Amino acid sequence: MNYQETLDWLFHQLPMYQKMGAKAYKKDLSNTLLLMDYLGSPEKNIKAIHVAGTNGKGSTSHMLASILQEQGYKTGLYTSPHLIDFRERIKINGVEIEESYVVEFVKKHKAFFEKNSLSFFEMTVGLSFEYFKDTKTDFVVLETGLGGRLDSTNVVDPVVAVITNIGLDHTQFLGETLPLIAAEKGGIIKQNKPVVIGEYHSETFPVFEGIANQKKAPLYKAFDLESVDYKSDLKGDYQKYNLKTVVQAVKVLQGLGVSISENAIKQGLLKVIENTGLLGRYQTIQENPKIICDTGHNKEGIALVVEQLLKENYDQLYIVFGVVDDKDLKSVLPLLPKNASYYFTKPSIARGLNEEILKEKANDFSLQGNTYESVEKAMENAMKIASPKDVIYVGGSTFMVADYLLSITEKRTSNTDHRITDN
Repeated sequence: MNYQETLDWLFHQLPMYQKMGAKAYKKDLSNTLLLMDYLGSPEKNIKAIHVAGTNGKGSTSHMLASILQEQGYKTGLYTSPHLIDFRERIKINGVEIEESYVVEFVKKHKAFFEKNSLSFFEMTVGLSFEYFKDTKTDFVVLETGLGGRLDSTNVVDPVVAVITNIGLDHTQFLGETLPLIAAEKGGIIKQNKPVVIGEYHSETFPVFEGIANQKKAPLYKAFDLESVDYKSDLKGDYQKYNLKTVVQAVKVLQGLGVSISENAIKQGLLKVIENTGLLGRYQTIQENPKIICDTGHNKEGIALVVEQLLKENYDQLYIVFGVVDDKDLKSVLPLLPKNASYYFTKPSIARGLNEEILKEKANDFSLQGNTYESVEKAMENAMKIASPKDVIYVGGSTFMVADYLLSITEKRTSNTDHRITDN
């Protein structure tokens, strides 16, 4: 198989959460542990910084990786979802895994994958751990995919665990309350290994404190830090929370004897996009009209994005909006500004919510607009009307941002690529 054929097999041969929903969610780590044993335990040969949380874990992971790169460490980065190319998930010093490595890994182990019915995520975690082991990385920053306790990444014994925050997302898997979700995310806390808690919430912090005490894991409170004086090239106002979390995690690493200079911290935070290639975090695509996209897709994430959008200077705000069919619209739609013009559409996945249904639900909250068959069509129509002094925002789902970024990438390169995401 060539690279594209390999991706097709990975994406379509086995169950994946974003295509199948709850049916693809596995209740234990038995398959991942089986795979690690089969591969010779690559997870034991990497120094991991394990990052979980409802929002901010992607930005936090990329910031930490950028700082470690600036210090001169060979730094692996495992994140999900990807927006344009599968290889975005697995990087070393900002460079994506080689197509040939992906092809050879799948070819070599395909029979084992099929025999044991491994999921897309389990195979991808195996691929990343094997790659990081083979390339002899100094550190690997690992972002959990869904939850923590039962996430396939949770077979590592990390140098430090980081939990950014907790919100009501993926409740069908993680629980209906904040304490239940916190218990799932807190599953990445390991025996005697430090954990950094990014944000305080009265319902979740006691859960983390209890797990940490039980496991004799030193607990560090990023939210107790005084205002952090560092700047980042990630421009979302919400990054101020992630910055504190990152700074606290760096302090913990330094306390463990990891050499990280003040200059590496400053430069790493200023060069996150350059060093790691992060996409879709309050990303400005162009000016006049200003086009912004953001992957915030739950109540907490969208609330922060809307708060910042309303600070933008514009004559008119246009919102290209779409969601997946299990989104809690009653918690999300009231957050959206009523004085914007809406372009309702459906992200290009099976779980995307029909645009007509979305419009009907949005009308109940006095959000007015028209429907379009795709993100690309919605953007085309918004661009026809928008003046240079207006703002166009694309969001509601990670898939919306992925669709949009892929559409402009195709226009620029005429080179399509398979794009599938997890959230």
